[in-house]
Amino acid sequence: MSEFERDLSKYAELIVKIGANVQPGQDVYVSSQIEGAPLARLVVEHAYKAGAGNVIVDWADDALTRLKYDHAATDVFTQFPQWEKLRRNEVVERGGCFIFLNSSNPDLLSGVDPQKIGKYQKAAGEALAVYRQATASDKIAWTIAGSATKAWASKVFPGESVEVSVRKLWQAIFDAVRLHAEDPVDNWRAHDASLQERAAWLNEQRFAKLHYRAPGTDLTIGLPKGHLWMTAGGTKPDGVGFMKNMPTEEVFTVPRRDGASGYVSSSKPLSYSGTLIDRFKLTFENGRIVGVEAEEGEEILRQIVETDDGSHYLGEVALVPHRSPISNANLLFYNTLFDENASNHLAIGLGFPFTLEGGKTMSPEELREAGVNASVVHVDFMVGRADMDIDGILEDGTAVPVFRGGNWAN
Repeated sequence: MSEFERDLSKYAELIVKIGANVQPGQDVYVSSQIEGAPLARLVVEHAYKAGAGNVIVDWADDALTRLKYDHAATDVFTQFPQWEKLRRNEVVERGGCFIFLNSSNPDLLSGVDPQKIGKYQKAAGEALAVYRQATASDKIAWTIAGSATKAWASKVFPGESVEVSVRKLWQAIFDAVRLHAEDPVDNWRAHDASLQERAAWLNEQRFAKLHYRAPGTDLTIGLPKGHLWMTAGGTKPDGVGFMKNMPTEEVFTVPRRDGASGYVSSSKPLSYSGTLIDRFKLTFENGRIVGVEAEEGEEILRQIVETDDGSHYLGEVALVPHRSPISNANLLFYNTLFDENASNHLAIGLGFPFTLEGGKTMSPEELREAGVNASVVHVDFMVGRADMDIDGILEDGTAVPVFRGGNWAN
């Protein structure tokens, strides 16, 4: 076995044991590109070794996806397969877990009619409401991890041969997930504990607002009473923990639906459904997005914002220091899973119930009353930079430094 093969197996084990934390007898749903089959097979192997029940693999193929967007009628994209909806719902009902091996080609849908992309994302969001609610409330375990592919690697490392670029991307992924620690599993537990300390400090402050300042950004975000700062480590109702993102460097919470005012500018490109949105600015009034500008992908960005009423508001605010391992690598991944963990970020759309005291058991109406936004979309975008300052504003108006020069102030 080569060194790479050993690393890939260790990575798969980390995804199974720390990411989804597969339990004996539990069903596992794995989503992967066909090109990512070597990692997917190892994930399946380690899942069965962990005692999994039935492991289902959902294969996708970028070439087939592109053919559909190029040739199918626009009406086709308003439909979502009933069998796919039922399959995911069954995994939820049986208490299964989900593993998504993310390897999206950032340019896959370049040049595609934005109407098709927007319609399909809306149809999928509506059809998968049960699944989305289960993940948003920590009812089930789920995790997302990267899987290198030729198209993605060539985007990240242009000018290199395909073989070299793929090798470099795998190495960057392994570095980002701390694979080469003496004991990667224990290292991840320690890493989550350090993020938990940051979250605990923020929870002690009970900020009413956050104020962001940077070139192109002057934004105030209100926070609801009872908001909770969290890490990517989740806990199901049965007490079993899991890690939603691999890698992760963030602490995050829910903003108040009507609390954002001012403007914010992106700091990295947003790769969304095979298209790129770059150099954009959003303007807010009373929480609602009232202005959308982008130098690249503006129509797609407008489609996202116009998905439903809730997509006009924010659903997440996340803090990531500029001096994070992924940022220090000085590498643009063109993939939100990685790029959001190199930068402070926000999310358009759905707010997570678990980031509010008692939120996991609240009805949709109660969550809305508490200030948590609802939407069929949740789209992260990066805003952090080396010259960003953030203040936490207490109820009495006192400003407490949270970030200075892009990093934690304390």
